[in-house]
Amino acid sequence: MRRVSIVIPCFDEEEALGALFERLDAVLASHPGIAFEVVCVNDGSRDATLERLLAMQPQHPELVVVDLSRNFGKEAALSAGLAAATGDAVIPMDADLQDPPELIGEMVRLWGEGAEVVVARRTDRSSDSMTKRWSAHAFYKIHNAMSDVAIPEDVGDFRLMDRAAVDVLNALPENRRFMKGLFAWVGFRTATVDYRRERRSAGGTRFNGWRLWNLALEGITSFSLLPLRVWSYVGAFVALCSLAYAAWLLVRTLLHGIDVPGYASLMVAVLFLGGLQMIGIGIIGEYLGRAYLESKRRPAFVVRKVYRAGP
Repeated sequence: MRRVSIVIPCFDEEEALGALFERLDAVLASHPGIAFEVVCVNDGSRDATLERLLAMQPQHPELVVVDLSRNFGKEAALSAGLAAATGDAVIPMDADLQDPPELIGEMVRLWGEGAEVVVARRTDRSSDSMTKRWSAHAFYKIHNAMSDVAIPEDVGDFRLMDRAAVDVLNALPENRRFMKGLFAWVGFRTATVDYRRERRSAGGTRFNGWRLWNLALEGITSFSLLPLRVWSYVGAFVALCSLAYAAWLLVRTLLHGIDVPGYASLMVAVLFLGGLQMIGIGIIGEYLGRAYLESKRRPAFVVRKVYRAGP
């Protein structure tokens, strides 16, 4: 019997767990030929998420609870779930039911037909705000224009991955993980299913504008060196402009004599070049900081305990 693991990162999802398992139970019961494992990762929740999960284990023998020592973030919690999953295929999904569990059957069918990765693409994101839809679209366009590894637009973490792809992900040594980029990087034969993104079943999103901005920076700096390379071209352009301006000053002086340059134009030039230098140093700092954090070789997450049903 083939085994499928469903990995669900949980951070303050106490209110959503009831509806989540109600719909999951119906989906899992409709596929008696597959053994399912549900791996819920408690990412340092501040509410009773852990207690609720443990209370549900007697009724759900397929449930495995991975309790992290603190809140490490969704990317690390997802990595912890992939490491704990034992299935022949793994399906990461959110606990808020914006990823419909009913799509699991179609994913498993395509996997059985030979697809090693089945991604779920959002064709309707009307449940998200206009700002979030616009910023997500802009991120995909910018990232894919700058990176050699293209991330499919409107495709999140919700997907099915064969054990071969999961093993490659688990073997990657980096601890600063941008999972959407890593999913695209590993490749494998991929199929796509479309779905309409639903509203959250409970609670609110944990990703504010600042966290989304930092996640976008993580994605770009993890998979592209273009921000570093472009400053070589900016420097060459500014140098050419300065040489052209020097030549123009020389010609003007020879033809019209010497005049006193204006203070305003001098300050504009100094501040402009100073700003360019600070931006360049900031970009270098982003990459240097990530290299420094990676060099420490700290793990991406720390597991306090793994709870499995049964004796």
